[in-house]
Amino acid sequence: MTSAREDILSNIRRSLAVRGNERTRRQIVAERLDRAAKGVIPERGQVSGDELVEVFRTQAELALSTVHMVDSVAEVPQAVAEFLRNHNLPAAIRVGEDLRLRALPWGDTTLEVTHGRSEGADLNAVSHAFGAVAESGTAVMVSGPENPSTLNFLPDNHIVVVAAKDIAGDYESVLARVRSTYGKGRMPRTVNFITGPSRSGDIEQTLLLGAHGPRRLHVVVVKG
Repeated sequence: MTSAREDILSNIRRSLAVRGNERTRRQIVAERLDRAAKGVIPERGQVSGDELVEVFRTQAELALSTVHMVDSVAEVPQAVAEFLRNHNLPAAIRVGEDLRLRALPWGDTTLEVTHGRSEGADLNAVSHAFGAVAESGTAVMVSGPENPSTLNFLPDNHIVVVAAKDIAGDYESVLARVRSTYGKGRMPRTVNFITGPSRSGDIEQTLLLGAHGPRRLHVVVVKG
C-alpha cells in the first residue's frame, strides 16, 4: 500500500524520467544546501580556548546554573560530592550507562551510585553532555541508554559533566557535530538543549525554580 504522497512523488519522478537516487542529482542538492546562506551568529561565542570556556561559564551562571572547573576527569567525583555536600543533599546519584562516567573513581568518595534511567524517585542525577554552547551557557544532551533523557528532567538536582574541548561557540557548530558523529539513520531520538534550571514566571511574574524539571543545574567543566 502506498500513500498519496508517495503516489504524487512517483508520478513526478516518472514525468522527469528520474528515480530520485541518482548520484549526480543528490550531489547537486548537497552542494546547494552547503552554499545556502548561513543565519546570523552572535559574535559573543566566536572566541577560542580559555576565553571560550569563560564565555560559557558567564552565560551559564547568568542562566542560574552553577559551574565548577576541574583540571582532569579524575576530579569529577569529588566535585560532585562537594556540590551535594554544600547543598546538604543526600550522597546518592543516578547515572546512565555512559562509559566515561562508569570509569570515574567514584570509590574515592562516599557517594552511592546507581545506574539506569530515572523513574522519578531520584533526587540527584549525573549526566555527560555531548557538548555545550558558549553563546548561551547551554548544555547539549543526546538521548540513549548512556545518558537517559529522564535524568535531564525528573531529579531535583542535575549535574552535567562536559569536556572543555566539546564547548562550541554557537548552536550551528554543535548541531553540525551531532550530524557528523551519528549520521543518517543513526541520529539520537532526542537532542535536548538545557540552559539553566527549570523555571517559570507564569504566576504573577514570580520566578519559580523547578517548575517543570530540576531546580538546580550544576555543570562540571573538565579542562584537561
